Order: sequence, then structure tokens, then C-alpha cells
Amino acid sequence: MSTFQGLPAHILLVHFIVVLAPATAVLAIVCALWPTARRHFTWLVVLLAAATTLLTPLTTDAGEWLEQRTEPTAVLQAHTELGDTMVYFSVGLLVAAALLAFMHLRENRNQQLKPTLRWAVVGIVVVAAVATSAQVYRIGDSGARSAWADKVAATQSP
Repeated sequence: MSTFQGLPAHILLVHFIVVLAPATAVLAIVCALWPTARRHFTWLVVLLAAATTLLTPLTTDAGEWLEQRTEPTAVLQAHTELGDTMVYFSVGLLVAAALLAFMHLRENRNQQLKPTLRWAVVGIVVVAAVATSAQVYRIGDSGARSAWADKVAATQSP
């Protein structure tokens, strides 16, 4: 998919990632730290993390298509390189969600994890969630600079 109703598909797809990844990250942290939330929302976290993981390569592929049709700049190259790393963060968030599901299933069977293992899962979830959100910000910031920096600078008066 390269275009959607005449616009580059990357423009649409990137908004899914910008919303889904941080929302999933926040919900994952809440579920990791709060057992009541974990009982109600663990499977939603897994579903959202899986959707983010599936949408990430579609978004980067659409971005590569757009990059081939755009004037190459250093800022665009930096954005592309950052964007290519997002798949690792999406997979990391999915692994964290799977660990949450493991913890949830154990709790449902009254087989509590040892405190050390439980806190290790919480730590992994928090690190994966924060890292994913930070990377989405970094990629989005570089993309916005690539798309808009020269246009905003051109409209400012001296």
C-alpha cells in the first residue's frame, strides 16, 4: 500500500502508531503495577501490542515508498533510520505484553509468581513501555522536522 485516497499511506498509518504504541505502553504499565487492572485489561494490552507490531512494518514500508518520492535530505535520512528501529520497540512491547499475560494466567490459577519474578516482569514491562514511547516521540519529532521545518522557516519573517 503506497497511497490511500490520493495521499501517501504513511501519513495515515503513522497516526495509528503514534496513538497505539504510547496508549498500549501506558495501559501495560498500569496493568503491571495494579492487579485489578491486570485482571480486566491484560488481553487488551496483548491485542493492542500485537496490532502495533503488525502495523509497524506496514508504516515503515509506506515511509520507504514515500522517501523514494521525496527530495533526499539529512533530516529525512535520520527520520528513516530512526523509523527502521521501531519494529524492535514494537516487538519488545509485545514481549512485555506476553509476560503480563503469563503473570495474569498464573494469578488466575492461584499460582502467584515469586516476588522477584513478579518484579522482574514489572520492570521489563515498564522499561519496554517507556522505551517504546520515547522512540515514538523521537521518530515523530524527526518526521515532523523532515516534513515541516523548511516550510515553517520559509514563512517566518526576518
